[in-house]
Amino acid sequence: MSPGEGEMPESVTTIIVRDLMTEFAGLTGLDPAHDRPRRYLWTDAYAVCNYLELFRRTGDAAYRDLALRLVDQVHHTLGRHREDDQRTGWISGLPEAEGEAHPTRGGLRIGKPLPERRPDDPFDERLEWDRDGQYYHYLTKWMHALNRVGRVTGDPVYTRWAAELAKAAHAAFTYTLPSGGRRMYWKMSIDLSRPLVPAMGQHDPLDGFVTYRDLQAAGGIDLAPEIADMAAICRGGNLITGDPLGIGGLLFDTGRIVQLMDREGSACTGLLTLVLDATLAGLAAFVGGGTLRHPAEFRLAFREFGLSIGLSGAGMLAKRVRGNPDLSRRAEALMRYTPLAGEIERFWLEGRNQEAGTWTGNPEINMVMLATSLAPGEFLAV
Repeated sequence: MSPGEGEMPESVTTIIVRDLMTEFAGLTGLDPAHDRPRRYLWTDAYAVCNYLELFRRTGDAAYRDLALRLVDQVHHTLGRHREDDQRTGWISGLPEAEGEAHPTRGGLRIGKPLPERRPDDPFDERLEWDRDGQYYHYLTKWMHALNRVGRVTGDPVYTRWAAELAKAAHAAFTYTLPSGGRRMYWKMSIDLSRPLVPAMGQHDPLDGFVTYRDLQAAGGIDLAPEIADMAAICRGGNLITGDPLGIGGLLFDTGRIVQLMDREGSACTGLLTLVLDATLAGLAAFVGGGTLRHPAEFRLAFREFGLSIGLSGAGMLAKRVRGNPDLSRRAEALMRYTPLAGEIERFWLEGRNQEAGTWTGNPEINMVMLATSLAPGEFLAV
């Protein structure tokens, strides 16, 4: 199929993505391998999918091997205590051999530069952004990456690790209110023993619900209790956001909900309608805010790439819901926003915009998510 107007041919995007991911591997100590690699869970989840996509596009097994090596580095770096921590070994507390077999049973650290806040330290919102711990929405991205590795390689151990991570994360991040209702924490300590930020992430319950359903469909470990619990937490939540990364996350979830509809019929139609309505409201707010007219110094590339990645799946969504007039109408409204993806990519591919502090201050996450935006196939697959 020939590229649409303004789109780059796949051969060109493949070269750009290859170069970005080669640079990322060198910067972070993946290839050539470093004994102290710099691992960051969110970025690494996207990177795993990017290497799998390069493997799909080129047939070069070296890219599949980079994905597997990255998984191993993440587990042996973020699944273990920090070098500046008095604690050592697996953060799960498992013995060495058992930890090797089950590296995700204690969750995975974020990879932030500062140690986590100690129990007797006062809360400092500014510092907290740079402190380590565990984020639920990072863990779900890693579950997805592991599930994709399992699908591509045919090795069920990766899906099992993803499901074990789901069970560990769910048990730690969810809790019961005095009223009997259920909620989630946004950030937990490295060992999952205490909340660091008690507020609930706006889209965490939805993301967890959809991710658990994907893992359940992949087979292996039963997640039915966690799915039911997350469904209850989702009810009544407000999903509307004007943040491009948040909107992109909603779009990512719409693609996965459509896959659920294929497996389970119309049971998920109401959920898809709800998420699409929130997405369209968020897109209208974001576009109306005029962010994309600002210079690079006032924009955050990786947040915008979250949106462009999500918009890449809109065409597939529109095709899959053609038989439902209500959903089709919403999908058509969504398609009017898809040119934003190319606009965002072209802006950040310009060398002068990559000289801005907002790019150079976050180079690895920016380059990896640009690569995903240009070649989103494996990331958007389920």
